[in-house]
Order: sequence, then structure tokens, then C-alpha cells
Amino acid sequence: MKLIAQSENIENIIEKDSIYVDKTEYIYNLTKQYERVFFSRPRRFGKSLTLNTIGTLFEKGVDPYFKGTWIYDKWDQDKYPVLHLSFLKFSVNDLTDFKREFCNEILKFAKANSITGFDDDNEPKILLGNVFSAMPDGRQLVLLIDEYDCQLTANINNKELYEEFRTLFRAFYAVLKGDKHIKFMAVTGVTRLKDVSIFSVGSDIKDLSYNNAYSKLIGFTRDEIKHFYLDYLKLGVSYEKNKAPENVTDSEIENLIDRMASHYDSYCFDEFNKNKVFSTYSVNGFLQDLYEKRTVRFGDYWYDVGGLPSILMNYMDSHNLNIEKILTSEIEIPYNDFKNPTSLIDINENVLMCQTGYLTLKSELDPYDNVILGTANREVRTALFSLLTLRVYERNVSPYASGKKYVLEQGTVEDIINLFNEVLAALSYDKYPVKNEPVLRSLLQVYLIGKNHDVRVEQNNSKGRSDIIVNFPKRRVVLELKYTDKVSSEKAKLAEAEKQIKEKGYGLEDLGGRELIQIACVFNGAKTKRQITMYKKIVNNQK
Repeated sequence: MKLIAQSENIENIIEKDSIYVDKTEYIYNLTKQYERVFFSRPRRFGKSLTLNTIGTLFEKGVDPYFKGTWIYDKWDQDKYPVLHLSFLKFSVNDLTDFKREFCNEILKFAKANSITGFDDDNEPKILLGNVFSAMPDGRQLVLLIDEYDCQLTANINNKELYEEFRTLFRAFYAVLKGDKHIKFMAVTGVTRLKDVSIFSVGSDIKDLSYNNAYSKLIGFTRDEIKHFYLDYLKLGVSYEKNKAPENVTDSEIENLIDRMASHYDSYCFDEFNKNKVFSTYSVNGFLQDLYEKRTVRFGDYWYDVGGLPSILMNYMDSHNLNIEKILTSEIEIPYNDFKNPTSLIDINENVLMCQTGYLTLKSELDPYDNVILGTANREVRTALFSLLTLRVYERNVSPYASGKKYVLEQGTVEDIINLFNEVLAALSYDKYPVKNEPVLRSLLQVYLIGKNHDVRVEQNNSKGRSDIIVNFPKRRVVLELKYTDKVSSEKAKLAEAEKQIKEKGYGLEDLGGRELIQIACVFNGAKTKRQITMYKKIVNNQK
């Protein structure tokens, strides 16, 4: 079996005979159709490998790295020197250091390509302009800029430094506009911001972030996974079914991909909302785990590897996210907010979460209608709420009872209520005060989803909607929550919750063979209480 790629360098991937998911047809079309492009994608999605592949093709051609790929007998470009800049390598908190490191990369490029006779300078825009002037007429280079917005995202809460970097970038891209020495240019980043001149009116850089034709350039499609990782898929099924890989059926493979899809698929970068892709890092992590540990385990790879993205952490330091809105499956925002975000300083929070990968496109982009966003899959939903718990709760509350079994999965009703009261006691009440039932429900949902519970929010049945349903293989827990701030009304609220559960039959739909635990409970929000003060397990004749 070929190895799963661990590199963002196409040469290393080929030299180690690792799996390369062939994206060269998209790259061929890209370089034929455009001279300057930009595309945004969340972190760990394959932006760097895409740029590296483009650079390798222009600098070294197709031999020996592209044998067997779609592009091998079609690439007819001459070779060009490549200036490949990754802003991740440059300082994010000192403008002088940033400019020095930037200029050093330009000087190294000039020396490696025997470009001489230009004046040195400590301003990147001037230095690169001088290098261009020293190049003979007709000589061209390929310019690749990875993570162009790294310095901006690091300084959301430092307006002065943010503005200094923004001004520098605007001046730098202005120098590049229309320069005849650039054969091809590609820029990537997480965010798309109109306060950087590459997206301003008159820019000659084509923004392909949501272009239908290139919506599958970065990320894996279902067909690509089945084609390039077939041996790993067979291996996974063989472990689960205790059968030889050669006896695995196509339907069993499709079933495994279906389960992978629920965790890692449905990111959409398509203006028509047609094409969806899997997270590349998550798929590789899942299959690598499968191979090494001989078991099928749907881990949270995309979130775990990078920890919390600094851009969202910085944003949340100065903004409270609208949790109730995030919990809904569909979030509507104005088209212009999505299409033309101006600055990170005042960006719509849902646009920011979309750009960072925590939300994704759920509708087509229609300038005369709102844009709908939502979470892509179970992995990213858990990651988003894990992020929120760090801001909503002042300390971590373990969801486990013993042996890594959830309290809700094996505990008594009393155990469950005690857990919820411990969770509610850990709330940051100054930031997220519990003033009503919807807020109470939302904050408990944040905790449960962030701890990777299978939570159904306001689950509908034919008679109404339950507040919270949590599913396990052998148990279902249903909570009907009521809010009060008066001791005198607690009993009446409890009776109301009990009546609703019994009359509406919450949790009975598609129960299967699960044990059903229905709990009516009352939260007293008075400052001296702030806990579930009354609760009752409902006895229901399950059918």
C-alpha cells in the first residue's frame, strides 16, 4: 500500500511514493485561463500543497514528479524562476522584523537566479520593484504568496499594528499590478478582505474562492477518496467486519464513506452550492489512524492538530458570539457582508467563522438574496463548540463518570442533574448570563456538543419539539427545561415540564431498542441559586 502523504511538498510526496490525489487538471486550467489568482480556504486544507505543485510545474516541469498524473502529457509551459513566499514564516508582531525577513527572501531569490545590478532597500515594495527593473525585457518569474493575511489575523485586537501591516500590503500589491515581469501569480489566505488592495476595484487578481469551476481544486471529493484510497477503505471494512480485504464489497465501502462524510464532508466553496468536499487533513488523519491502529475511529483531526485558530481566539477576546444563532442549522446573513467583508476589525462574526472553516456555504450566492451558512459536519460542529466552551465556561467540567463512559450514558438521573449543575456553576455569568429558557438551553447544548455528544437540538416529532435529546447506542436522554427566578413558581414550572413530556411523547420517535430517560427540570436563575433546583424522572410506558 502507498503511504498517506505527510508533506506539503509535491517532490517529497512523489519521492516517498506517497498517495497524491491528482488535482493537476484544475491547475492546468487555472494557469491557462488566468495570470493572477487568489483563493481563500480554512487552515489545513491543502493551500500550501497547491501552491507548491504550481511552483514545481513552472520551475521544473513535469519530469520526474508528474508521471502518471493528468497533466503529464499536456503541460507545455517554459520553465520560470519561482519566488515562493510564506508569510507564516515572517514576524507577526514587529513590522520592522517582518520587512527585514520579507526583503531577505527577495534577495535570496535574486541571488539564486543571478539577478544583479539593483539597489538594495528595506521596503519590500521598493526592493521587488528594483529587482524587476534589473531583469531583462522578456524575462519573467512566477510569484506565489501563501497565507497573505497571517499578520492581519494576528492583530485583530491591535488596531495600530493591523493598520501598519494593511498599509504595507496595499502598497506592495499596488507595485505588482500589471507588472510585465510576472508570468503567473497566486495568492492564498484564510480571509478575503476588501481593505487589502488585492480585492479592490481595479485589481487584476481574480478571486476564485467560490468559483464553481475551481470549487474542487482544494479538498477531496467522494470519488477521489474512493479512487485514491481504495486499499485503505477495504482495510477499514475488513477490520470492522473481520473479513479479508479482497472480500470487501462495494456497498460496504460506500457505507464506510457515508460515515466518513457525516464527520468530514460537506464543505462548500461553490457559488452554486453544488460541489462539496471533504477536509483533506481529516481524511488523511482518519485513514492513517485506521492503518496504524487497526481500528475505525472517527477522531477530530482537523481541530486537534492546530488547536484553536488565533484569528478566532483574538476575535473572541473582544467579541461575544451569538450562541443561539450559531446553534441553528441555518444562519442568514446579507449577501454584501459575505461577498465584500471590509476589515477584520469589523467583520461579520459569521463570515469570519465561515472563512476559518467553522461554518460553510449552504446556499447559492445570489446578490439579491441572503446567504445561508451552517456547520459542515460533525467534526467541525464539535470543534466549534469546543472553542465556545473555552469562552463560555470558566473551567473544564469532565463529562465522564468512569472508564471514559459519559455520565449521560451510564449515570442515574441524579448523576445527570449533578453534572449539569456543575456545568452551570462554571459559566462566565458576566459574559453569558442565563436570563431565560432559550439561553439556558443554548448554553447546555454548547457544553454537550463541545464534549462530542450526539445532541439533537429542539428535536421535532408530530406533537412538538423537545429541548434537548442526547443519543447513545443503548440510551436516549431527553430534557425538558423550564426557567424561573422565583422559588414560589418552581413547582408549577416542574409540573408544566412533566405535562409537556407526557403529552408530547418527547424522545419516543425512532427509539429502537434504546433505554429512554425523560427528565423534567427547573432552573432557578436568581443570583443566589443559578442551578437546577427541581427535577423529576418521567415514567413513560415505552412502546
